[in-house]
Amino acid sequence: MKKKMDGKTAIEPEPMRIQKLLAARGICSRRKAETLVELGKVTINGSPAHTGQKVNPATDRVIVNGKPLPSPPKTICLLLNKPRGFVCTNDDPHEKRTIFDLLPKSMAKTRLFCAGRLDKDSEGLVVVTNDGALAQSLAHPSNKTRKVYQAELNKAFDPQHIGLLRRGKMVEGERLWLDKVIPLGQKEPRRSRRLEIHLGHGRKREIRRLLTAVGYKVTRLKRTKLGAVSIRRIPKGSFRKLTDREINLLFSENPSS
Repeated sequence: MKKKMDGKTAIEPEPMRIQKLLAARGICSRRKAETLVELGKVTINGSPAHTGQKVNPATDRVIVNGKPLPSPPKTICLLLNKPRGFVCTNDDPHEKRTIFDLLPKSMAKTRLFCAGRLDKDSEGLVVVTNDGALAQSLAHPSNKTRKVYQAELNKAFDPQHIGLLRRGKMVEGERLWLDKVIPLGQKEPRRSRRLEIHLGHGRKREIRRLLTAVGYKVTRLKRTKLGAVSIRRIPKGSFRKLTDREINLLFSENPSS
């Protein structure tokens, strides 16, 4: 949840499941947290917790193994330019390369989250943070955080399809649509294969699935912007830290400096 304070957007902690909270505070993994709860090692406001119980870290008193829940760690928020071939997951036994492999070894012990994932074949802007509330707020559909992508297609794009893509289409039992579609390279003598796409929502592989249903194949997909924060000047595979002002701009559509 976000609210305005002194002209800025502040992130309020939202209730979360107890096992998720323990993991976010660096106590253990979610699976191990479930075990601690089942063994009666966790209490909430003096009563034994149960798996899946929601807790507000700002107002509820959580005790783990007889000790109060530790304070949140200092916020880390990174803007990373993801290359193709890397997955946005903390741990996947079937994948050799995750985006966390791109970070310094000094961050290996810090529990970080992807705020808005990209699939393995996509590239571009990913926010990585240890702030679970921030990650949840960026990913939550109700916030409609604006995302901008550049897509390259296997053939020239017919502008007559813009209306269909914006109206949406049922794909595998799910209605998919794009908020804005802008053909790029319109001054070129031939129709362009490149599109700029705007989304204020996001479903799994939505752009690829919808364009495939309309008759195109996406050969390259890159996220270039989240809110008013751009990926420009960050080399592929590199990252930089976001300032507090830039974190606020993640929820804005006004251009960042």
